[in-house]
Amino acid sequence: MHYLKRVQQGIDYVEAHLDTEIALSDVAKAAGLSQWHFQRVFRALTNETLKTYIRSRRFAKALDQLLGTQLPILDIALAAGYETQESFTRAFKSCFRITPGQYRAFGSRSLFVKKVELDADYLRHIHRNVSLVPEVYEQRAMQLVAMRTLFYGIDSEKNNLAKKLPPLWAGFLSRLGEVPHAVPGVCYGVVSPVRESSDQLQYFAAIEVRQSAALPPGMQAIEVPGARYAKFAHQGAAQGIDNTVNYIYSSWLLSSGTAHGGGVDLEIYDSRYHATSDASLMHYAIPIAQ
Repeated sequence: MHYLKRVQQGIDYVEAHLDTEIALSDVAKAAGLSQWHFQRVFRALTNETLKTYIRSRRFAKALDQLLGTQLPILDIALAAGYETQESFTRAFKSCFRITPGQYRAFGSRSLFVKKVELDADYLRHIHRNVSLVPEVYEQRAMQLVAMRTLFYGIDSEKNNLAKKLPPLWAGFLSRLGEVPHAVPGVCYGVVSPVRESSDQLQYFAAIEVRQSAALPPGMQAIEVPGARYAKFAHQGAAQGIDNTVNYIYSSWLLSSGTAHGGGVDLEIYDSRYHATSDASLMHYAIPIAQ
């Protein structure tokens, strides 16, 4: 089934359950995808997290109810997922700068119409800094030694990637010499969900090893199974990798005739990567299946 149809099924589920508690895992299940992959594709397509979208749809319904019905504000608040009218009013005022009662009295829907803006940085990025057609290759199984952290990615409201990954890499790179039988020249960032029904991710800063040996303190062994991968070149600062990943999960994956294979995503760093150079080159690869 086409990814767009799957995403639409998830959206339809949200629309049908705006008056009830919505678990992100249930939205993904309705779409036939894992929670991580649904949130990743949804974020790439809409530039909005799934949780933010659900909140905005509940607000939109609340706006309609405030103007088009005589329902008490408390009933509207409860239907929007808030436990009290006070908590709904605080959230409403934070978003719209007036209270629900003032909005009902004002009686204007046009006050909150927002101009749609294209993301110019993203458009520049996909034209200059990412290979639009990937290299498709068979990734052999690899034994890696790694240091691990947990984080929330850009598809989550709790996004703390910028705080978690730099210190992990700084600590790992400073200890590369401690890893026995390391294969020099390439390091890997390995990304996967912690579990099926969670938007928390785990990230491994890793290097391949030729054979098993005693692990340095604070490190662990992981295996990347062999699989078919699509690998994209990313030029420029690593901080811009989100734009590359958005392109992969939206524009390319949706039109490629393939699906995410369900394995780990890989960031690939070799001698062409330079943290402070605009000419820096790294690669981002995802497992694919027909």
